[in-house]
Amino acid sequence: MPNHAPDLRLFLAGDLMCARGIDQILPHPGDPRLYEAYVKDARDYVQLAERRNGAFAQPVDFAYVWGAALELLRQRRPNVRLVNLECAVTHQGWPQPKGINYRMNPANLPVLDVAGIDCCVLANNHLLDWGEAGLADTLAHLDSHAIAHAGAGLARAEAEAPAILTLDRGRRLLVFAFATGDCGVPPGWAAGEQQPGVARLDDLSARSVERVARCIEAARQAGDRVLVSLHWGGNWGFAVSAQQQDFAHALIDVAGVDLLHGHSSHHIKGLEVYRERLIIYGCGDLLDDYEGIEGHADYRADLGLLYFADLAHDGRLQGLELVPTRQRQMSIQRATGADRRWLEDCLRRECAPFGCSLRPTSENSFALVWPPAT
Repeated sequence: MPNHAPDLRLFLAGDLMCARGIDQILPHPGDPRLYEAYVKDARDYVQLAERRNGAFAQPVDFAYVWGAALELLRQRRPNVRLVNLECAVTHQGWPQPKGINYRMNPANLPVLDVAGIDCCVLANNHLLDWGEAGLADTLAHLDSHAIAHAGAGLARAEAEAPAILTLDRGRRLLVFAFATGDCGVPPGWAAGEQQPGVARLDDLSARSVERVARCIEAARQAGDRVLVSLHWGGNWGFAVSAQQQDFAHALIDVAGVDLLHGHSSHHIKGLEVYRERLIIYGCGDLLDDYEGIEGHADYRADLGLLYFADLAHDGRLQGLELVPTRQRQMSIQRATGADRRWLEDCLRRECAPFGCSLRPTSENSFALVWPPAT
């Protein structure tokens, strides 16, 4: 990491999917029945992963799936650890008629505790896979583990409210989370005045920017830093649309956002630093059970990044370390050799349109390089 002493260090990651195959290898596997068109038993995803990369002993402990990430977290000591939790945490509810339904056994929630996760963003296309009962159960279980959450609630005001993370010297980080329809969140999942659901944006218009800005204005106090986490776009495709870039810029210009944490794509996307604020257009997956699934090989969904962002006291980006990872045997490992080179080449290509590049570090990670502010 940079030599400076950051005012705020964040650990950010994309989709953490602890359901299906991941849930089955943990100490308390839930009901393996699935309601998918082709796969009817979650243990099949474990077998597919073993077929590709070899068998491993099960059940695993809660630390296993984090693999190399735990030591990296211990070394870097981020002030806040934030992930997009891409599943319901519940025994309740009924599978919604959407084809794929993710849930993990609440008894496996210590998988978040072992990594010290401070906050889960919940505005995504899988939180209501088990209906409103599953949503309510998820909120209750996260609360019981003292894990903050944002982006979903039993009514719109709760869904749009930030997770407030207290930092040292009385400072605060406000985490807001929203989702858009193009990532698969149906209109009926939107939280209403008395309706449980997620904080859903109808579009990326100026009206949506103003809506986010009003939420921030209602909660922000002097000295607060503001992060908006956004589940948007499709699962595959590196392109960042002009509309997405304009929306990201407007969140900074109009709403005063310090960092945009984007996710939904199963692979990494480009990075931008705009007015000295970090924009992550797509984090890629942190952990999933797709290891043995064929298709989309050009996107290398098994490869990812751990994002360690250092912010100054006024929200400016001071440094961003990107640690390359590979999922293997349902565990997060360091990416090396050809895998690391693929990530570096991909990042350089996707960041170049935004004027950003990479500098290899002595830790076998990458540091983002961006143009000076004008």
